[in-house]
Amino acid sequence: MQLTDEQKASVTQWVQAGRSLADVQRSLLEEFEISMTYMDVRFLVDDLDIAVVEEEPDAGEDAADAEAENAEAELVDEGGDGSVFVDVDAIMRPGALVSGTVKFSDGVSLGWQLSAAGQLGLIPGDDPEYRPSPEDVQSFQAQLEEVLRKKGF
Repeated sequence: MQLTDEQKASVTQWVQAGRSLADVQRSLLEEFEISMTYMDVRFLVDDLDIAVVEEEPDAGEDAADAEAENAEAELVDEGGDGSVFVDVDAIMRPGALVSGTVKFSDGVSLGWQLSAAGQLGLIPGDDPEYRPSPEDVQSFQAQLEEVLRKKGF
């Protein structure tokens, strides 16, 4: 689909005014009856060499965002000699049903993933020979089960 020069100028003006790509997509439909996917709008903006203006959040929003992310991490503390902390990734590792990180009581952090087949695996870190203690593994599995239950898995 080819846009006229007038339509291209409108898109440029909208983006430079700070509209989001979703707003540009909506405006194209409303004003010119041109239906485009979000990705098509993104490509159009790139083809027109228009810099998308992204608003910088203020410091208050950063603190609120960080607090929300920490709440989403679903950290679970079991206590004991040291603590084991489990969190779930916001974006899953390729090939994993669910993934995240675990920090064992000795301070070593490893990635973990649960495959679609139900296989739980730890992803080796800096020391490929590292093995967590049996108590840490048991605590990790119990916490993971609780975190996944809360997230609806």
